[in-house]
Amino acid sequence: MSAALTGATIDTGPASPRGGRTRRTTARNTLTPGAGVGLGLAMIWFSVLVLLPLSAIVARAAAGGWSQYFTVLQNPQTWNAVQLTVTQSVIVTLINVVVGTVIAWVLVRDRFWGQRLLNVIIDIPFALPTVVAGLVLLGLYGPNSPIGVQWAFTPNAVTLALAFVTLPFIVRTVQPVLEELDTDVEQAAASLGASRATIFRRIIFPSLVPAIASGAALSFARAISEYGSLVLLSGNRPNDTEVVSVRVLSFIENGNYSSAAALASVMLFIALLVIVALDILQRRVARRG
Repeated sequence: MSAALTGATIDTGPASPRGGRTRRTTARNTLTPGAGVGLGLAMIWFSVLVLLPLSAIVARAAAGGWSQYFTVLQNPQTWNAVQLTVTQSVIVTLINVVVGTVIAWVLVRDRFWGQRLLNVIIDIPFALPTVVAGLVLLGLYGPNSPIGVQWAFTPNAVTLALAFVTLPFIVRTVQPVLEELDTDVEQAAASLGASRATIFRRIIFPSLVPAIASGAALSFARAISEYGSLVLLSGNRPNDTEVVSVRVLSFIENGNYSSAAALASVMLFIALLVIVALDILQRRVARRG
């Protein structure tokens, strides 16, 4: 059958070490006209909402050259805000990976009283306005804390607020994967003498890695951009509890739009770097599994 009939291109390529020819085929385009129109509309909408605004920010920051970035990052107050935001976001993401996975496991694999209520409560940080979340946390961990834990206006408040708003990401990405896992494979492995640790490491974990990585990327991206819950809880003290989002706002309020754009583009680069790194990690772990 010819290549025209199969819809694939066949290239004999250079001779192989065994004297044969390597055979390469290109995937056939299965995009229908209707799907092509839908894809075009989706890309236009995505460009208007995401690509064009991000391009405008990067272009505004690049107009000042590299010196603009160096000037912004060499400012001690700005650099401390970047360090605090990134460090706390990484810590919160690591905590969420463990705690969120455990919560998802309990919700899927166990049955207990109040399970449905817990499943609903997990989504509260999604529905609750972040300023309201900050007010709730301030009432619980503020100067008049009813439990005696006064974390408001300290770096611990940043960790607390970020953990509150990002917890659902890991739970809601891991939970559907756990629900779809076939327990027959785990039972077969157990019948062959595999320990629980081996079953989790060789069967369950590789299946969860893509979901965990996706949730971690969402959690980190959400954490480094958080503003509302930190306004009341952290106190926005320069060089202590001030995060990047507050620092960007202060640049804008002072009319320094170039510095605000430069700092925003730096955080955009950090977010993309982390997302790409997590994607590479999950691909390698899944391949080995």
